[in-house]
Parts: sequence; structure tokens; C-alpha cells
Amino acid sequence: MSRAKTVEGKATPRGRFPHVKRAGDFVFVSGTSSRRPDNTFAGAEADEFGTTTLDIRAQTAAVLENITDILAAVGASLADVVQVTSYLVNMNDFGGYNEVYGRYFDETGPARTTVAVHQLPHPHLLIEIQAVAYAPSEGN
Repeated sequence: MSRAKTVEGKATPRGRFPHVKRAGDFVFVSGTSSRRPDNTFAGAEADEFGTTTLDIRAQTAAVLENITDILAAVGASLADVVQVTSYLVNMNDFGGYNEVYGRYFDETGPARTTVAVHQLPHPHLLIEIQAVAYAPSEGN
């Protein structure tokens, strides 16, 4: 049995897809960014002249917090995550991303792949993360 869900209180997906989909005991989290429900971005600030400052550490933390909330909506947690794919716009951000990622996961955590991509769906985004969790649902 598979069930897709758009999670209330999270930024609306920018396309026709769910935040999360359960397929049996596996939970698939769609690519998630630091976008807030009001369409602003954690880790992206602009001054009065329009100069933008982007912070990979703040964005990484916000992405992982968004994933935490999405997983909770289907009865799972970061402890259930078995695989992560991270997309960085610039590999020069790898150190800051890795630093924050290490606050959430250690060597016993999920398998991980990190790749650089040309761009993400908004110019203020430095990172997007997709995750797979193994979380047997009650009754299975």
C-alpha cells in the first residue's frame, strides 16, 4: 500500500508532488529545501540595497528540520532515515553543510550521497535534500 501526503504547515510543493510518500515500510521524502510556508528562505537575507547573503549552515539546518517535521507527519523520525541524497549548488559549501549535517547524523546514520548541481528551483537555495526512511507502520 502506498500513501502520499502533503504536510500542513510546510511550504507548498512547487509542482504536483507530495512532501512524503509511504510505500509499505519505506518512507520517501521529496527533495526538501529551506523554504518556509510564507515562501521566504531560512539562510537567505537581503540588505536594504538588495545584496543577498546566503548561509549554507542555516539552510542545511532548516532543511533537516523541515525533513524532521515531514517525517513526523507520517510517524517517522530522522532515526529512521536510511539514505540521504544532498544537492549542493557549490561544493565550496561542503564544509559548512557537512558540519551541520554532523549535528543530526553520525557514522551509524544513513548512507549518503552529496552531489553538486548547476542550480536549484530558486536562486537563494544552496541545498536540497531527499531522504528515504525505513519505518514499519503499526499493523504491518
